[in-house]
Amino acid sequence: MSMKNEKYEKLLKIIPSVLEGESSLIANMANICACIKEEFSHHWIGFYLVDVEKNNLVLGPFQGPLACTRIPFGKGVCGDSWKQEKTLIVSNVHEYPGHIACSSLSNSEIVIPVFNENKLIAVLDIDSVDFNQFDDVDAHYLEKICQLLTLN
Repeated sequence: MSMKNEKYEKLLKIIPSVLEGESSLIANMANICACIKEEFSHHWIGFYLVDVEKNNLVLGPFQGPLACTRIPFGKGVCGDSWKQEKTLIVSNVHEYPGHIACSSLSNSEIVIPVFNENKLIAVLDIDSVDFNQFDDVDAHYLEKICQLLTLN
């Protein structure tokens, strides 16, 4: 098992106990960001929540430098993940059409949709200063972690 897999397996053991008994989605998102940041030290880790009335994503709990506050539906990697309702992995954000550069230090990104009762309610966005940082292993485990948010 790779070091990356081991880190994710550790997170899958820790996060359920952190979330246990807590019904606040915001608090649970904040703790998930902190847990991921501790294991991986990515540049930016955070959630954007769907704002149905304004048809955009609004910044939620995160770890890292300042971030974009709102992202329109279908714009950038986060908005596209929301629109397509699927995980997106971008090896080089500078080549992504319509990329929204919240930080010039970000070079690769993964965005995972968060569903509650088959309705997309948020996305988990993770940025790295390294190119080609994310792959199917990240997608697999981060999707499992996001599922924990709505099981509690």
